[in-house]
Amino acid sequence: MKAQNLKIQIITISAIIFALAVFRLLPHLPNVSPVAAMALFGGAYFADKRMALIIPFVALFLSDLILGLHNSMIFVYAGFALTVAIGFLLKNRVTITNTAFAVVASSVTFFLLTNFGAWMTSGLYVKSAEGLMQAYVAGIPFFQNSLLGNAVYAIVIFGGYRLLQNNVAALNEPALK
Repeated sequence: MKAQNLKIQIITISAIIFALAVFRLLPHLPNVSPVAAMALFGGAYFADKRMALIIPFVALFLSDLILGLHNSMIFVYAGFALTVAIGFLLKNRVTITNTAFAVVASSVTFFLLTNFGAWMTSGLYVKSAEGLMQAYVAGIPFFQNSLLGNAVYAIVIFGGYRLLQNNVAALNEPALK
């Protein structure tokens, strides 16, 4: 890949991710946010795996500084990292079907991790299998919204990038490294 084309790809992908992070700051339905789409997109399109983790993490963290942090953030960030890893599986295999599977897989992974975190760190649930199940049941309405948001934002970000690729030759080179 030519250095100039790589630079264009990095700047474009980073700009898209940071622009999406701004949407977290706007009013929205609970859990309908671009977080998973940002992570999947970074994993799928950055040539460098470090960049795929760092850029989306920085965008997420900066928006979290404004929105506020809480005691189970480690579980949120772990879910985010796993979503980037799921995005790695999309690298050079981005299709509608593969992306749909990645959205569902990352949504389920994030749901399981973050509700486990809520069970572990909050005083809302007893520390038993029953309490864990209560945490998962309580999270179902948020999961539905999360899945909806992840799907919509993935369509926008992956579809929008595909349109850019059709019009900007530098974005068409494979993101291999």
